[in-house]
Amino acid sequence: MSSLIEQAAKRLEQLRQAGADVPVASPVAPPPIAKQLPVPDVQIASPASLSRRIEIDLDALSQAGIVSPNAPRSQIADQFKVIKRPLIKNAMGKGASVIPNGNLIMVTSALPGEGKSFTAINLALSIAMELDNTVMLVDADVARPSVMNVLGLETGPGLMDLVVDESVELSSVLLKTNIDKLTILPSGTPHARATELLASDAMIRLLDDMAKRYPDRIIVFDSPPLLLTTEARVLASHMGQIVVVVRAGQTLQSDVKLALSTIEACPIKLMLLNQVTSLFKGRAGYGYGYGYGHGYEQQE
Repeated sequence: MSSLIEQAAKRLEQLRQAGADVPVASPVAPPPIAKQLPVPDVQIASPASLSRRIEIDLDALSQAGIVSPNAPRSQIADQFKVIKRPLIKNAMGKGASVIPNGNLIMVTSALPGEGKSFTAINLALSIAMELDNTVMLVDADVARPSVMNVLGLETGPGLMDLVVDESVELSSVLLKTNIDKLTILPSGTPHARATELLASDAMIRLLDDMAKRYPDRIIVFDSPPLLLTTEARVLASHMGQIVVVVRAGQTLQSDVKLALSTIEACPIKLMLLNQVTSLFKGRAGYGYGYGYGHGYEQQE
């Protein structure tokens, strides 16, 4: 039995042969192809340019005697509240006068073993608790880095990588932490001429960029001791404020004076006497003196 289509075709052919005017169907045009819209040029950030996030063990900080956001009130936290206040005012241009690069704060000492790294970490963490400021902690003691070790963190790319290769972006080596307003810049990949690089033009350009990029950011540098390398003194010459840590009962007065003479150009200097006991009735802590230019006014 023929299909309906075959029967219809046969009938049409019979009509044509009989002289009937049978129109020929026009082919149906295919549906138009949809016009391809241009793809928007979306810039996707490279993974290498994004800051890595790390977790600091806050309980371990408290146990180590370091200022921690979740720790109860402590003697050291109270001490750093006093220590940081004038530094923040100067950094934000609210001091007696506007200080060039006032938001660059260098923590150093005359010699190793005086507690400068411990002081730098505590100062940065204390500033991070402020409502109106963010803080970057830079491990600039590239010959003997210790910030990451004290905080229980792994080392990685950082300061040296930025100085050696200026195409490296700061954000790619900067570490965001679980303390909202604290970021960390490690010392970076070890380099045979690390201390010399601190005095290079590339380092000076980096410092200038750091100082001006984020007006609300205070940058704390854990720097090499002043009497070990001349590079630490060059670094100091580009800082707005310097904190000199002196260990009570250990550092010779002559070494302190010599160290201070190397940073005379810095407009503001804060001296911290570490491990002092007489001021705290037998308890170890910090005494401090604060000065502008060449002089120091001792504070009770």
